[in-house]
Amino acid sequence: MLTITKPTLVLDERRVRRNIAAMAAKARRLGLRFRPHFKTHQSRAVGRMFRDEGVEAITVSSADMAAYFAADGWRDILIAFPLNILEAAAIGRLASRCRLGLLVETPESLPALARRVTAPLDIWIKINIGANRAGADWDDRALIEGLCRETLRHPAFKLRGLLTHNGRTYQARTLGALTRLHADAMRKMVRTRDGLAAAGFPGLEISVGDTPACARLDGFGGADEIRPGNFVLFDVTQLELGSCRESEIAAAVACPVVSTHPARNEAVIFGGAVQLSMADVLSRRDGRIYGRICRPRGSGWGPILPGTAITALSQEHGLVRTTAAEMRRIKAGDILYVLPVHSCLTVNLWDRYIGLDGRPVPTVRACPMQTFHNN
Repeated sequence: MLTITKPTLVLDERRVRRNIAAMAAKARRLGLRFRPHFKTHQSRAVGRMFRDEGVEAITVSSADMAAYFAADGWRDILIAFPLNILEAAAIGRLASRCRLGLLVETPESLPALARRVTAPLDIWIKINIGANRAGADWDDRALIEGLCRETLRHPAFKLRGLLTHNGRTYQARTLGALTRLHADAMRKMVRTRDGLAAAGFPGLEISVGDTPACARLDGFGGADEIRPGNFVLFDVTQLELGSCRESEIAAAVACPVVSTHPARNEAVIFGGAVQLSMADVLSRRDGRIYGRICRPRGSGWGPILPGTAITALSQEHGLVRTTAAEMRRIKAGDILYVLPVHSCLTVNLWDRYIGLDGRPVPTVRACPMQTFHNN
């Protein structure tokens, strides 16, 4: 059993490896390139587990993260965030070390990039299929064709294809709704690609990849690659959506109980917004929750406690509300494990996990920025 004295991010490596193997096998079965998004786990050690499944291409969310993984030998990296031209110098250094992919959605960014970067770059056009967060609207043919033409004007740029993230699937509470939203996204992406082929831009690839669709569906006809990320750890949101089983959630934050309030069926844990993140919260009929609660079991954690959740967070405090029966079992000095609402945001707060064997598993935050930029 781990010795826990303060909030600790705990990683179940066996579950991580099972999750990776399952998604890699699915991609192989469907004939898709598997380009997992590493922004969820943010760790070279976890990244190497993907290599064990034959993964060669990865997705990241920033130039810094790309540099961190490039320094560990990854040579096909896509930054799945709209181009930030102010980072052109860092992009140029990266492009000289690996095959680097960038997202664009505004034509004026391309000549600005070409003036600053001479190394080869893969250019992906970000497509908005209805999530309305970023990207060129899928039916704005003038804009998308303009992006294609502008890309081809620059010899160092290779026009790879069209990319989207169907964030709408995170609102799908039934399999039917998920299927409809995913089919709608695929239809729009294929129509956009086919329209571009007819306009003189043939051979473009399609890249998609939200975890709910990748975990539950098989209908990826027309796509060339998938980029799920959250699946490697999963979380309470994915559990609620039906994307995973509880036994597949692979990271939890172990938190000491510091006080109890039996009259209110509440306990206070040492574990607040700076350890768990307040950015994502689940709104349910019985209120808002910031994480589900488990007790220690063996070297990890057991099943979710019924009727028990974090219902409020401040900077260092977490308020656990539970049932009268569970309240009688909780005392100051106990350890409770918190399954996060959104594992990506929780992991982003930490410089390391602790494995169930007690060994540290560093993340990008443990590596000085100049170290991986200079490697």
